[in-house]
Amino acid sequence: MDAPARTARRLTEPKLVVASHNKGKIFEIRMLVAPFGIETVSAGELGLPEPEETATTFEGNATLKSLASATASGLPALADDSGLVVPAIGGDPGIYSARWAGESKDFGLAMRKVEDALQAVGATTPDQRRAFFVAVLSLAWPDGHVEEFRGEVHGTLIWPPRGDMGFGYDPMFLPDGHDRTFGEMSGEEKHGLGAATGPLSHRARAFELFARECLEG
Repeated sequence: MDAPARTARRLTEPKLVVASHNKGKIFEIRMLVAPFGIETVSAGELGLPEPEETATTFEGNATLKSLASATASGLPALADDSGLVVPAIGGDPGIYSARWAGESKDFGLAMRKVEDALQAVGATTPDQRRAFFVAVLSLAWPDGHVEEFRGEVHGTLIWPPRGDMGFGYDPMFLPDGHDRTFGEMSGEEKHGLGAATGPLSHRARAFELFARECLEG
C-alpha cells in the first residue's frame, strides 16, 4: 500500500524573517514574497549573527540558516542557499560560491577564478562551459519544523561578463533560450515574474514550489 502524500505545513504567520545578510538575496526574496502580503525583516536588521555554514549540501546549509534565525527570533524564517555549479571544473564553486568571492565579497574576482579554472581545463566551447545555478529555500519555524524547496536553471558561462544588474555570478551566466545574461536582466525579467513560460531564475523556481506548498490555498 502506497504511503499517503506528505502535506507541507502552511505559513499562516503575518511576519517572516529573511534569514540572510546578503543584500541581493534579501531584495530578491522580498520581491517574491511581496504579492502575498507578508511582512519581512532580515536577520541583519534583527542583529542576528550569521551561522557557520558547515553542511556539505545546499539543503543542509539553507536549513542551518533558517533554523538559526527561527530559533533566535521566535518567528518563521526563510533562508536561501544557492550557488553556481560548473561540471567542467568538478562542480565548483558549488556550495562554496560565496567563498570564492573572498571576505571582500568581490564577485568580479570570483568570476575571474571560474574563468581561469575553465581555461586551465581547456573548456573554451559552449558545450564545455555548461553550468547551472541551484537555489534551495528552507522555511523553518521556532518549533524546529522545516520545509525545503529546490530550484535550478541551466545555461552557459560567457566571458567577458556582461551587465551590471543582478549580483554574484549573474553577469557571466547566459540562461538557456536567452541571448542576455542574468546581469543584463531586470529583477522581473530574471525571475520571469508573470511570464507565460513560468519562472526563470533558480530562486524563482524554488519560490514557486514554496508558494504552492506553503502559501497558496
